[in-house]
Amino acid sequence: MTNYTLHNSLTRAHNNTAKIAKITATIITATLILAISAKIQIPFYPVPMTLQPLVVLLIGATLGPSLAAATLAAYLVQGIAGLPVFAAGAGPAYILGPTGGYLVGFLVAATVVGHLSARGKTRKLVPAALTMLAGIVIIYAVGVAQLAVLTDLNTAVTAGLLPFIPGDILKIAIAALVAQRFAARLHRRD
Repeated sequence: MTNYTLHNSLTRAHNNTAKIAKITATIITATLILAISAKIQIPFYPVPMTLQPLVVLLIGATLGPSLAAATLAAYLVQGIAGLPVFAAGAGPAYILGPTGGYLVGFLVAATVVGHLSARGKTRKLVPAALTMLAGIVIIYAVGVAQLAVLTDLNTAVTAGLLPFIPGDILKIAIAALVAQRFAARLHRRD
């Protein structure tokens, strides 16, 4: 092996290590922010109102589909493993409970928002708002479906959806504004 080849191999290895470290740091930071957002809540029964949906939407819009999916998967694994990252509780049984569907919906929503954002859907305000609305709809579709299995559809809709709509409209607006500003910055760098 020549010195040139060895140097190139070492440079690639260093670059890969640096990339992995950056991705790991991003996932750890994002899951920490998501865990903090879970603790900022207004008590509702059977599902508390938290800032998690806002953070989930922003994770999707800013990290892209793959990194957003990895981040939310890491978050779910942390909670299932017993770390106190969810709103109130942890462990495998928590995912099977009334809030578990919403948590799984977070993973799907962040990934979809990430895909839409990567396709430029957050560069302008109206498409950004529609992207965030799509994310919220996904969260509720999965969350309300699981809650309906545990209770009934009427209870799931009246207790697990309707009370949250006003707050989530505000979260959609905030996420759309932040995502649009972030997308504009990324677009200027391209």
